[in-house]
Amino acid sequence: MEAIFRMATRLNAKGSEKDTRHVVLDLAGSGLAYAPGDSFGIYPRNDPALADAVLAAVGVAGDFPVGGKSIRTTLIEDYSLGLAPDMLFELMSYLVGGERREKARALAKGGDPDGDAATLDVLAALQKLGPVRPDPEAFVECLEPLQPRLYSIASSPLVTPGQVHLTVDAVRYDVGGRTRLGVASTFLADRMKPGTGVKVYIQKAHGFALPASGDTPIIMVGPGTGVAPFRSFLWHRKGTQAKGRAWLFFGHQRQATDFLYRDELEAFQADGTLTRLSTAWSRDGKAKVYVQDRMHEAGPELWTWLRDGAHFYVCGDAKRMAKDVETALIGISARGGQMSEAGARDFIAELKATGRYQADVY
Repeated sequence: MEAIFRMATRLNAKGSEKDTRHVVLDLAGSGLAYAPGDSFGIYPRNDPALADAVLAAVGVAGDFPVGGKSIRTTLIEDYSLGLAPDMLFELMSYLVGGERREKARALAKGGDPDGDAATLDVLAALQKLGPVRPDPEAFVECLEPLQPRLYSIASSPLVTPGQVHLTVDAVRYDVGGRTRLGVASTFLADRMKPGTGVKVYIQKAHGFALPASGDTPIIMVGPGTGVAPFRSFLWHRKGTQAKGRAWLFFGHQRQATDFLYRDELEAFQADGTLTRLSTAWSRDGKAKVYVQDRMHEAGPELWTWLRDGAHFYVCGDAKRMAKDVETALIGISARGGQMSEAGARDFIAELKATGRYQADVY
């Protein structure tokens, strides 16, 4: 299916270290439908400048035909130019000699002879071990397919029918004197033009959705772009005139520059859609403050909400944040419910088993 790109508006104020975009796509005519909690898949395209640099590194003209397309087009549309795959190192081991061959062989087997394997995208690998002049078709066959990227949907079909909204951090970072770009995030932020189409799909949520009853209280923890599905939840609850209480924990670096959707969230508070908003700013004070710290501070009231049947949601970083949030909730439950730590862990496990603790983490 195809959606039409409309805009990617920057959400951060001037001076922020982040570049977070509110992305709007038009679904009219696509036949796609979604519900709050679903995710949106985008088939991105690589930066043409990166594809050109790769072609220059292998000495191939961009119009060389491969699989019914020019090799330049296929590198932009079909193949990953991210982390170099083992097959590429294996191919290079046949094309170079001496120390470079030994390094290529080691890298092909998952080794890391120079301690830089994690930074070797396709271009960096070619620059490190080249120059090489592989057969163009053999080179392309060594690459991995370009995979779609999934984003949490940040809109409600009741409120903005025919549209889908996303909250996307544009990823840019420097390695070895070269700026690397997040494929999909900068495709949306920098390279898509309003009115152009993009191949997309809906991934239905499994175990991440609003409660069946609008009267059920909800607690949402979503720092950074993790706020996206909760923007969807709140707009949907507003659209259905749900009466249940809602509490959002939102965190980011600085209040002045990184308070994503501030006007909307404050309006939700004013009209009662959002009962309570707890914010955490990690760079505004001497000590870093995170959402789990705000949870601990509000521990007794959080426990009361849980005891009263609230559903608990967390969205965002799986490696640290989500684990820290779960640990905080275990501690809050142990104190509030006068349980042992083991008992609190069992309580959280029961919430998960009954669908009252839901996570959308990545």
